[in-house]
Amino acid sequence: MTHGGLPAVHLTPQDEVGLLLGGVMLLALLIDRLWGEPPAALHPVVGFGLYLDAAGRRIPRRSPAAAFIGGALAWCFGAALVTGGAWWLQQSVARDMPFWLALPVLALALKPMLAWRMLKDEVRAVDAALAESLEAGRERLAWLVSRDTGSLSEAEVRETAIESLAENLNDSVVAPLFWFVLLGLPGAVLYRFANTADAMWGYRGERNGRDWTHAGRWAARADDVLSWLPARLTAMLLAIGANRAGELSLGRLRAEARLTPSPNGGWPMGAMALLIGVRLGKPGVYVLNAAGREPRAADVVQALVHASNALLVSVPIGFIALVFIAPWWLFRI
Repeated sequence: MTHGGLPAVHLTPQDEVGLLLGGVMLLALLIDRLWGEPPAALHPVVGFGLYLDAAGRRIPRRSPAAAFIGGALAWCFGAALVTGGAWWLQQSVARDMPFWLALPVLALALKPMLAWRMLKDEVRAVDAALAESLEAGRERLAWLVSRDTGSLSEAEVRETAIESLAENLNDSVVAPLFWFVLLGLPGAVLYRFANTADAMWGYRGERNGRDWTHAGRWAARADDVLSWLPARLTAMLLAIGANRAGELSLGRLRAEARLTPSPNGGWPMGAMALLIGVRLGKPGVYVLNAAGREPRAADVVQALVHASNALLVSVPIGFIALVFIAPWWLFRI
């Protein structure tokens, strides 16, 4: 790698990569804070969705085996395409650009894989709409979640908003950063592709006129695997950020997480329910912290504080990990 403009210092290849990727992470988070999401026409995740929509319409469904194989092949082709593109970009930028230019270019590439500002703004918007009327709160919540919101009570609207905040803290922030630390830009891109595929294909039964029971199984399992460790890490970051890591032990978090059908979503949601002292759940499916009270308006604000604190804890951990254990070998392939 060339790092024009820097003082002449003796750095190992790992030092160079670690400093570059650590700076990329910090700058990407700053860009997210200042400007939020790029326009849809330039957003890579929107591009993921366009591919998945087009490929999903072509998956054969003449038999369960054909649907599963078709879905798996379509997922693998898309994942290879976007991850390979991210690897090529990372290699080219790091090899051919000076440090001062490589840093913002890679940060701009990483930023769309993170969506903290958008998540925070959407949850705040639900809370503000609910203050106007229950119907306004339901309508705004429908922007954030895929479930039917038309019959939710005021408390259930808040429950769903807090759950979505906790779960998406992992999906939109912690997990992409986790995979960025391990595998650089290709890791973050692979995770966001997998998460988008799960959101679009990972259903049992029919959605948008197509049966995804078998066609979306690979996408759902891939997201489960890639989210397994980050989801547990998100729960611990929430506990550490609230200075209650001793109280929210792994055993207690595991007990709550097991109540949900998802192998991962219950971890950050359960942690948030226990931290705030509220009951969270999906009617007829699960209840977390059953002894808790119904969420009040102030609880949405408190949930945002806990999520922000978890992010603040994760940033120095991620930076130190990148500096000292950066995947420098990726740049030598």
